Amino acid sequence: MYRPKIQHKVCAVTVTYENRWHLLKQVILRLLSFDNTSHVVVVNNASPYNVKNKALELGDDRVIVLDCAENLGSTGGYKKGLEFAHTLNTDFIWLLDDDNLPSEVGLDALLNNWDELGAEPDKTALFSLRTDRIHHIHMAKGASPYRYYLVPDNFLNFTFLRPYIKFRKLADKFKKYQKFKKRVEIPLASYGGFFLHKDMIDKIGYPDEKFYLYFDDAEYTYRVTAGGGKIWLISGSVITDIDHSFQVNYKRRFLHSIHLDLWNYRTYYFTRNGTYFYQLNATKRPWVFSINKFLFMSWLKFLSIVGSKQNEYKKLAAAVQDGLNGNLGKADADKF
Repeated sequence: MYRPKIQHKVCAVTVTYENRWHLLKQVILRLLSFDNTSHVVVVNNASPYNVKNKALELGDDRVIVLDCAENLGSTGGYKKGLEFAHTLNTDFIWLLDDDNLPSEVGLDALLNNWDELGAEPDKTALFSLRTDRIHHIHMAKGASPYRYYLVPDNFLNFTFLRPYIKFRKLADKFKKYQKFKKRVEIPLASYGGFFLHKDMIDKIGYPDEKFYLYFDDAEYTYRVTAGGGKIWLISGSVITDIDHSFQVNYKRRFLHSIHLDLWNYRTYYFTRNGTYFYQLNATKRPWVFSINKFLFMSWLKFLSIVGSKQNEYKKLAAAVQDGLNGNLGKADADKF
């Protein structure tokens, strides 16, 4: 493999919380193994153990821990990390969740693609391939990203046009996508795997703390493409999630919904912020959005009655209304 220019300096930024050192340590050690890693910035979102002491045991002064007195959420955590990284003597910033383990050639692949693209620092960002996300796999093999992101007029990822969309996805399976494409354009990304030049921050700023948790990464990264830039998904830069998000292990069951079955603070923010983000950025025909909202909420109300989850439904409906009204920010616990 072509080796990237050694003068490319990369600062990794990750946010950790709770008792996750067994995951975080693996990620840090992999990052320190890369020649181009200049710094590893760890934002400690009020973990119950001493993250700094654990980091000191690694014996590498490239690791910098920023302690937070309270959990700032993903938005506040990544904002704090990005602000600090922007002051360092580095060229690039690579955002990673504390359970995102890059492959041994993960960073080289990003830098090689950057050099090949002749990328403009304030117009280009890259994104690593997370293999536990099936839609990432499909996109890396050539499927349109707009079958997964910014689906027109969707409500909580539902549209009554879904049968047509599913037919298009089914058609993909009959196409001979033998190999991953080297890189494909995508409209937005998550924090975990997002790779940008320091100059890009001067253009798009920092994450919006009003989101607190969920869809803050979609809104932040979408600023790149909404502003005329490009985000490239790089199939050679693979990330393995050594832990799983709360939705991944959910088993679908007849007359059940993840929105009701897994109701908690995460579901609240996911629902509220998703409603807000997609209403602003994916609604093309408001009447279609309204139909989708009515149909989906009616179905959830029915499921809540069948499954004795009326209280969860009421809180979900309130989260939807908060999103529609733009009532963002860190919510009171009674919302959950």
